Formats: sequence, structure tokens, C-alpha cells
Amino acid sequence: MIQRIIREFRKYKIAYLFLLPTVLGMLTMHVGPIAQGIWMAFLDLNQFTINQYLSAPFIGFENFYNVLLNPDSPVRIGVFEATRNTIIYAIIVTLGTLSLGMIVALMVNRQFFGKRLIRTLFLFPWVVPTYVTGILWGFMWQRGVGIINIILVDILHLMPDKPFWLIGPNTLWAIIIPTIWRYWPFSMLLLLAGMQSIPEELYEAADIDGASPWRKFWSITFPLLTPVWAVLILFGMIYNVYSFNIVIMMFGFGAGFPGEWGDLLMTNIFRNSFMQWNFGAGAAASVVLMLCMIFMVNIWFYFYRRAEKRL
Repeated sequence: MIQRIIREFRKYKIAYLFLLPTVLGMLTMHVGPIAQGIWMAFLDLNQFTINQYLSAPFIGFENFYNVLLNPDSPVRIGVFEATRNTIIYAIIVTLGTLSLGMIVALMVNRQFFGKRLIRTLFLFPWVVPTYVTGILWGFMWQRGVGIINIILVDILHLMPDKPFWLIGPNTLWAIIIPTIWRYWPFSMLLLLAGMQSIPEELYEAADIDGASPWRKFWSITFPLLTPVWAVLILFGMIYNVYSFNIVIMMFGFGAGFPGEWGDLLMTNIFRNSFMQWNFGAGAAASVVLMLCMIFMVNIWFYFYRRAEKRL
């Protein structure tokens, strides 16, 4: 085994030499901070010990106990509520961005006048920075003067009274909708690129057989886009679980608490770490989240490899 590794290294030593700066950079930018974060999860690191930083008192798994098991810990209550919201949020946003991106990709994949202009305009939400999206939609969701309630109640008369969007159960929808609006163009762009790589001969053969547009979609377009779907699902779940900017800006950059129906894991960790100065608990929650995401990604790879073998 070792001899084979040495032979491979000697054979490709130039390639490894060129990769060395990148590897060192990755170790510096990623592995180092991750190692520090894991170590912080075992320390009593708060506003009283922050001056000691990584030399703060070692308390073992107490932070993990407070995050996961301690029924009297306010951190545990907040984390479980944020976990519930994050799961719902990540699933709905991922499905929403994929569905909307697929519908629009099918529309703009046709030949029509002004197609290039329409494609460019559709990318506008993706170009807008996420923190700007959070600020804009925060104003739009205002109960009294927000444009959403004006359209729904004053213009369309779909509701008898103007609802609260940034308080209560509606808060989660007030976060989900802007996120879908922000990220669906990315799904549309990748799906459109995948559709344009599908050979036209397949659709011509389907036309000769008398296949309907719906049949062609399910038998040709959808299965041949499987690699694109897989990448979008993986990236979508990761991005959405770690979503932060839209929520934090919508509620005043952490000054406002989004409540039990709007708090996500990242905003919860941010608040515990930088607003309540409980860095140990925040680091422990981050480590647990990282392990859960590693587990999820491995499950994704398992099913993706099985799907590849069937194709």
C-alpha cells in the first residue's frame, strides 16, 4: 500500500507540486478555523473568559449537554425550535427553487422574440445581494404600509384584514418566499444549460412516435437532467440550512429576534455567540450542525451513486 502511494507520488510529483499551494491554502482557511471551533465547543467561553480565548476553562461536553439534553437550558429550547424551522425552511425553499426554476427553464428554452432580454431580466433576483433582499422584503412585509398587504387586502381584497407577517407562524413564510425569489434564477440557469445539452434527435424521435409534451418531459427531459437535479438538491440543502443574511437583515441585523417561528439555526447560533456572548454553546451547536450536514451529504452520495448505476 505504502509502496503504491510512493510510486503514484513519484509518477505525478509535478502535479502534486502545483497542488501544494492550494492544499496549504485550504488547510489554513478551512481546517484551522474548524479545529478552533471544535476546541471552543469544549470550553467555558463567555463574556467573562473571552480574554483567555482558546485557553478558557475546559468543561468537556457540558456545552453539548446544554444544547442537546439539558431541559432547563434556554439554549436547548432555542436550538430545537430553530432546528424545526430550518428543516421546514430548507425543504420548502429547495423544492420551491427547483420547481420554479424548472418551469421558467422550460419556458425560456423555446424560440421567441426577446428571449435573450427575458433571460437576462430573470437573473435579476440572483444578482441582488442577499442582505439587500432581506432589507427590501422586510419593508414589503410590514403590516400597515408594506406592499404585500396593500396588494392582498386593499387591491385584490383576498383577506378581510391585514395580517402580521413578521410575527407569529407567518414569519416562516415571510422568510421562505424571499429566499425562493432570490435563488430560483440559479436553478433556472443550470436546468436550462442541462436542457440545451440534450440531443434534439431524442425529441424528434418522440415526435415521430406521437409523444405528448408531458410524455417527452417525463421520459426525456426529466431523467436526463438527473445530474443537474442532484447537484441543485445538494447545494440547495446546504445553502438553505446555512441561510443567514436574509433573515438577519429582515429583523434588524440581530437587534430584532425573529421569534420561535422565524429563528433558524444560523441566526440562533449567531445570537448565542455574539449577542449573548455564549461562545461555547454557539460553537457546540455549530459542531453538531456540521456533523449532521456531513451525515446528510454522505446519504446524498449513497443515493446518487445508486441512481447513477440505474442510468
